[in-house]
Amino acid sequence: MEKKGSALALTPLIVFLVLFLGTGLYFNAIGTDMAFYQLPSPVAAVVGIIIAFLMGKGTIDEKMDSFIAGVGESNILIMCMIYLLAGAFSSVAGAMGGVDSTVNFGLSIIPASLLLPGLFLISAFIATAMGTSMGTIAAVAPIAVDMAAKTGLPVAVAIGTVVGGAMFGDNLSMISDTTIAATRTQGVAMRDKFIMNFKIALPAALVAMVLLLLYGAQGAIPENLDYSFIKILPYLAVLILALLGMNVFVVLIIGIVFAGGIGLVESSFSLLGFAQQIYAGFTGMQEIFILSLLIGGLANMIAKEGGIEYILRVINSMIKGKKGAEIGIGALVSVADICTANNTVAIVLAGPMAKDIAKENGVDPRRSASLLDIFACIFQGIIPYGAQLLLAGSIAGLSPLLIMPHLYYPYLLAVMVILAIIFQFPRAQLSNNKPVEESAN
Repeated sequence: MEKKGSALALTPLIVFLVLFLGTGLYFNAIGTDMAFYQLPSPVAAVVGIIIAFLMGKGTIDEKMDSFIAGVGESNILIMCMIYLLAGAFSSVAGAMGGVDSTVNFGLSIIPASLLLPGLFLISAFIATAMGTSMGTIAAVAPIAVDMAAKTGLPVAVAIGTVVGGAMFGDNLSMISDTTIAATRTQGVAMRDKFIMNFKIALPAALVAMVLLLLYGAQGAIPENLDYSFIKILPYLAVLILALLGMNVFVVLIIGIVFAGGIGLVESSFSLLGFAQQIYAGFTGMQEIFILSLLIGGLANMIAKEGGIEYILRVINSMIKGKKGAEIGIGALVSVADICTANNTVAIVLAGPMAKDIAKENGVDPRRSASLLDIFACIFQGIIPYGAQLLLAGSIAGLSPLLIMPHLYYPYLLAVMVILAIIFQFPRAQLSNNKPVEESAN
C-alpha cells in the first residue's frame, strides 16, 4: 500500500456507488416501486471491479491474485457462511409457524392500555429472534394496520411504532446480517458487540416506549389468538446460546435442528420439506452473500492501489482523537447507507476502512462494530427510499414520508449514540479478559 494513498484508486468504488444510487434515483423519478432495489447490487459491484482491473497496476494475473485474496479473506468467508446458516434458521423457524406464534403470543398478553408500547416490544422481539427487520415488518405491520382501523389510531403512528421496534431488534440480533457484517469486519465477538449496542440502544427504546405510552392510545386486542409456545423456543434458544458465548456456527445449527424437529413433530413440513426450507434460507441470502465476496475482492484491489490509505489520510486530517474517529466511522457508514439504501451493504463497504480508522485512533474494535451497526440502523430506518419504509408504506397504503414523523426510536437512537460518543460510554469489558481477535466467534 502506498504511503500517500491515491484518490484515483477510489474510482471503482465511486463508480459502484454512482451506478447504484443513480439507478435508484432514475427508477424513483419514473415512479417504480422499490426503485433503489431494481438494480441488483452485485451487478453494480461487478462494474466497479471491471474498472478496478482496467485501472490497476501490474499484469492481469497479479490483479486477479489481488482480487481473489480479498474474496478469500477469512473474515469474508466466515461472514458468508454465517449468512447462509442465519437464512436457513429464519426460513425453517418461519415455516414451522414460529413467527405467527410469536406475534399471537405477544398480542395475547398486551393490555389494551399498552397497545403502542406492546407493538414496539413484539416487533423488537421478533426482529431480535429472526434477525430481520423486513420479515418483522411484513409479519406485524398488517396487524398494526388492522388495530389502527378498529381503534381510530392514526395508521402512520402504528406503522412507525412497528418500524422502530423492528430496527431496534434487527440492530441487536445475533443472527442479523448487519451484526454479522459489523462483527466480522471489526474482528469482535457478537456477544461483546451486543453488550455495547444494548447499553446505547436500550435507553433510546425506553424513552420511545414512554412517548408511545403518553400518546394514550388504547384498542381492542384480537381475542382467541392461536399460538404454540413451543414454536417460540427455537428463537429463545438461539438468543440465549449466543449470549452465553457459544460459537455462532454451533448456535445456528442447533437452532435449525431445533426448529426443524418441532416442524416435523407438528407436521408443518416433511423431512424433504425441511431440507427445502434450509435451501430456501440459503437462496434468500444469495444477494448479500455474492456482494460480500465481490466487495471483499474490490476492497483489496482498491487498498493495493492506495485508495484506502487515501481515505484514512483524509479522514484523519479532519478528526482529532478518539471522539473524532468515532464520529468519522459513523459518518462513513451513514453516507454509505444513504447511497446504497441497504444497511448491510453499507457496513460491508465501510467496515474495512472503519477498522483501520479505529486502529489508528485507539478506538476499541467492539466500539467501532457497534457504531457501524447503530449508524447504519438509524439511516436505514428513516430514509424514505429504504426497503423498510417502502414495505411498511405499501402495507399501510401510506407514503413513507407520512410515516417518517412517527419514527421515534431511530431519532432517539441518533441522539443517544451522539451522547455516547461525546461522553464516551459505555465502557464494556471483554468476557474473560480475552483479546478481541481471540474472542471473536
